[in-house]
Amino acid sequence: MASTVGFATEEIDTAAPTRAARLKWVVVVNEELPTGVAANAVVCVAAATATGVEGLLGADAVDADGAAHPGLPWAGCTVLRASADQLRSLRSAAATSEGAFVADMPAAAQSTRVYDEYRAQLAEIPGDDIEYYAVSIVGPRNRVDRLVRRLPLL
Repeated sequence: MASTVGFATEEIDTAAPTRAARLKWVVVVNEELPTGVAANAVVCVAAATATGVEGLLGADAVDADGAAHPGLPWAGCTVLRASADQLRSLRSAAATSEGAFVADMPAAAQSTRVYDEYRAQLAEIPGDDIEYYAVSIVGPRNRVDRLVRRLPLL
């Protein structure tokens, strides 16, 4: 799923509003999940996205006492909700959208505490049968807007 999606150094403008960024980042979570499971899924796909999309995180910030705070996404991130069926369709469409980075969290990821067991379990599930807990998408603003249409905020 990794791709070469990201911001070039000259595109990073931390003084501009988030809507001015060329790329848009959304995380869509299965609305049927309990709060803790949903939060875990969102954090997991966000972690994969932060390491997979160049230039997504801004520089560290320093408070008035001189303490550093790690950089956050300067271009923003919107967290939305969708049904399980909508999430599966969204992930499929995003995966074939040119210029999009997609990170997903299959339900299988939370059914075991051993990563290799998760990978083995996922290897047994046909793509059309995978249940997703969350999907993270970064891509050209107009394409991402079309993909998520009018999904509500979480």
